[in-house]
Order: sequence, then C-alpha cells, then structure tokens
Amino acid sequence: MAKDEAATKMKRKVYEKELHKLQVELCHLQEWVKANNLRVIVLFEGRDAAGKGGTIKALTEKVSPRVFRVVALPAPSDREKSQLFIQRYMQQFPAGGEIVIFDRSWYNRAGVEYVMGFCTPAEHKRFLSLCPQMEQYIIEGGIILIKLWLEVGMEEQERRFRARIDDPLRQWKLSPMDTESFRRWYEYSHARDLMLKATSTKHAPWYVIRSDDKRRARLNCISHLLKTIPYSRIRRDKVRLPKRSAKGRYNDQTALRAIKSVVERY
Repeated sequence: MAKDEAATKMKRKVYEKELHKLQVELCHLQEWVKANNLRVIVLFEGRDAAGKGGTIKALTEKVSPRVFRVVALPAPSDREKSQLFIQRYMQQFPAGGEIVIFDRSWYNRAGVEYVMGFCTPAEHKRFLSLCPQMEQYIIEGGIILIKLWLEVGMEEQERRFRARIDDPLRQWKLSPMDTESFRRWYEYSHARDLMLKATSTKHAPWYVIRSDDKRRARLNCISHLLKTIPYSRIRRDKVRLPKRSAKGRYNDQTALRAIKSVVERY
C-alpha cells in the first residue's frame, strides 16, 4: 500500500468514536422498529472481499439479534433447487419488529450463478426482468427494502485476498469460488452492470458504497441506514435496580463446589 493511500485511511481512534455514536442511534432505531412493528430488509451484495461481513458485524454488534437478524444462506439443497428461485429467501422475510439483513440474497442469480454458469442465460434474463416487479410487491406489502452494493477496487481486493492466504484466522474466508471470482474480475463487473441497470428502480434503488477503506465504508453504511429508515427516539423510563430479597437466604455457592469447574488458565 502506498504511503499517501495509507495516510487517507481513517484512523482507528476516529473510527471507533464515530462508530459508537452511530451504534447508539442504531439502538434507538431498534426500539422504534419494535414499537411500530416495522418490517425491514437490508440486502448486502458486492465484490468478494469488499467487506460485507465486517460491515454487518459493525452494524449488529451492539443491538439485539432478535431484532437485527442476519441471514446468510448456504448453497441451495436439491429440494430448494426445485422450488421457485426466491422461495427460500422469502421464508426468511421479517415479521413485525424485525430487521432482516441478507448477507448475499436472491441477487446471487445475477452474480455468481450467472458468471459461473449455475443458471442458464434464459433464467438470468428472466430474473432481471421479474425482479423489479417482485420487489414492488414486497414494498407494497409494507416492507422497507434497502439494497447496498459494496465496491472494492481491483488492487485492494488483491491485497485482501493475499492477506487471507497468509492469515490462519482468515483462511476460512477463501474458497475456490472466491479465487475464481478474482480471476474473472471483468466478467463479474459486466454482471454487476447488467444487474444494476435492470434492477435499480425508483421504488427499490441500489446504493453503492466504496469500501477500499473498510472503516469509512462501515460508517457510511450505518449512516445511510439511519437516514433511510425514518425513526424517532422513544422515551424510556429510567431503570432502577430493586433491593435483593433476603427471603430464602442461604449459602448459594456451597452446591457449586461439588460440580467440576473449568481450569482457570488465565
């Protein structure tokens, strides 16, 4: 990484300060979504190594998983392959008071399935044609739909892939499909362009987030969500801890001595 490029990267201290502010607002958004029984879908798509996982983690680490629910579906089973393409995704749609975050979504058909030949050209064309109509139905059904595309540059993607190869904590992130996507950069670019042109509509637009700087990308993503979902802070009564009751008082540690304990190595 060049020195001038490294200098433009957001410093950790600044990032953590801004992230804390945004995460506080996410907690207020959470209460608003619960109180108003809202249903929200957030789609995360983008290049491999664009930072989807880290962005989703920053978005969800301080809120309840019962409100912010992350869905990352594996490859479809033989049974799921025989269903309507979107059927397995619809099973994960939010109930009232939920925000469902799709880490990859039905747009797999416009990306990896199209590029790698897992669907036919006719199936790909049909998907791009019907997707805007399907999303119109979703929105008319009362769901807030937000679509995010994380875009990382060619050089930064290569740097991240090489870092994963050398890091035993991140090697699990590399699959044959990832390395193949690295080789087919321009095929994926073409698939992306076809997808954005066909499915970025007035009722369900795509929003591109530049993610060469992961920290800036995470902050920009959370800030965008907070602006996109109208919410207000809900006033809550201050919580006060009651006095512990002494009723039935006894030495409640004695019974634990008879149970095996984890060796305290630290």
